[in-house]
Amino acid sequence: MTRTVVCISHAAGAGGEEVGRLVAERLGFLYVNEEIVARAAAKGGVDAADVADEERRKSLAARALNAIAQGGGEAWALGAVGPLSSREELDSDDIRSLIRETIEQTAARGKAVIVAHAASYAIHGDGILRVLVTASPETRITRVAEAEGLDQAGAARAVKESDAGRADYLKRFYDVREESPTHYDVVLNTDALTLEQAAELISQAAA
Repeated sequence: MTRTVVCISHAAGAGGEEVGRLVAERLGFLYVNEEIVARAAAKGGVDAADVADEERRKSLAARALNAIAQGGGEAWALGAVGPLSSREELDSDDIRSLIRETIEQTAARGKAVIVAHAASYAIHGDGILRVLVTASPETRITRVAEAEGLDQAGAARAVKESDAGRADYLKRFYDVREESPTHYDVVLNTDALTLEQAAELISQAAA
């Protein structure tokens, strides 16, 4: 079965973002992640009232997705827009609701790689490949330390906090109390695979 949407969930430091970009390049798909959605929202001058109202949220998500598609996902990912001042005015649940709506609309359009904590739980149906990119704590801590300029202790705290936040999000929004490999179609360990190898395997699975 050809998959028109690839959802990549990932643990901090596992390389999921990088793998997602590589997969999007290989397949010629739009690349969308949570930061891109938040930046598009900030550029659009979002306020809490827009996000709280369901119909306005759907309209806003559609506008954000159009902007991403027209401007190129990679440009957003590289920070082509300014600081997220508007994002700071929204609480986490508000911005999460917008991200979920945008993910759903992105999936409906097809030909997209969606990299988000819970994209695999947010959307359903045929033509979706659900992927988890993970790695050992040691590998993840080392990568986070290098990427963020942290010492090992600081990186370990960052990974622990990210894991706790991810688990809380899955529980609150999707009632997932324990994440399981069987929730995914493909599980890749980037201890054993390079990011390029992981991307190639996902691309082959989606074809």
